[in-house]
Amino acid sequence: MRGSPLPEGAAPRLTAAHTTHGACARAPALTMASTMSEPPHRPARSGPRRPFGKPGARPSGPARRGGPPPVWSGEDDVALLYGWHTVAEALKNPRRRFRRILATENGLRRLAEEGVTPPVEPEIVRPGEIDKLLGPDAVHQGLLAQCDHLPSPPLAKVAKHDLVLVLDQITDPHNVGAIVRSAAAFGVGAIVTTARHSPLATGVLAKSASGGLEHVPFCLVQNLARALNDLKDNGMLVVGLDSEGPSDIEDAPLRAPLALVLGAEGKGLRQLTRQTCDVLARIDLPGVIKSLNVSNAAALSLGIAVRALRRNVTS
Repeated sequence: MRGSPLPEGAAPRLTAAHTTHGACARAPALTMASTMSEPPHRPARSGPRRPFGKPGARPSGPARRGGPPPVWSGEDDVALLYGWHTVAEALKNPRRRFRRILATENGLRRLAEEGVTPPVEPEIVRPGEIDKLLGPDAVHQGLLAQCDHLPSPPLAKVAKHDLVLVLDQITDPHNVGAIVRSAAAFGVGAIVTTARHSPLATGVLAKSASGGLEHVPFCLVQNLARALNDLKDNGMLVVGLDSEGPSDIEDAPLRAPLALVLGAEGKGLRQLTRQTCDVLARIDLPGVIKSLNVSNAAALSLGIAVRALRRNVTS
């Protein structure tokens, strides 16, 4: 938003950077050759396969208007989840489909104490085994899961919510994860974003979301401006956050159903996105620093929006 590398014989390792960018190390324990057959139209290839695709890869599915929504385009469409809140919330979600779960004795004990029953038998490992896969800096708390991505809801269903977020090419997974966490806290119905130029819902993003992925679905679209017009056709007020907006968001005429649109840090909203919004609004700050990290701006604007929508209901 505006204003605001494996030597021969070494153990396989997934570094934090790999996790951030959605590219998995060639670790036999996490390859998908044993769990998925090669699609008939794709020639077989030698070597292990990576669990995630590249960030910003083209979405699968038809691009025609009115077709099913696109999906995350990972080579095997696999999400890697780690950390207590991230994995525990996923285990409680009946829509999650798990492929493998690695857990330390302590991690498994904590799940039992919290009454969380894994749908597949966990593999008991030492903490160092998970460290080798994620890297020493990843805070996994003895839990690592490999599962399918959650399905993307159709835009028409998203438009039925009172409050949704729209992300215009925000590519940093830490920021997007933090936005997802705030969205879950404020009861956002869905997050609309493009399947291209968006980080995959896995690894660092999922960890930063702290379980929020299980509560706020990503609605993936091919064309953001067209999606915004579809939301407007369904009665949603589309408000774009822009540092050059004519009014403070606290003074904007917010009403439900509402879609808040945020752009990437530095470049902000793209021109077509800006033109498609019904209203442009800025966040006025009283201090000497006049800009916020996009995830902080999302949390602040959501708080303002929720209060405004609540006032409209009671008045």
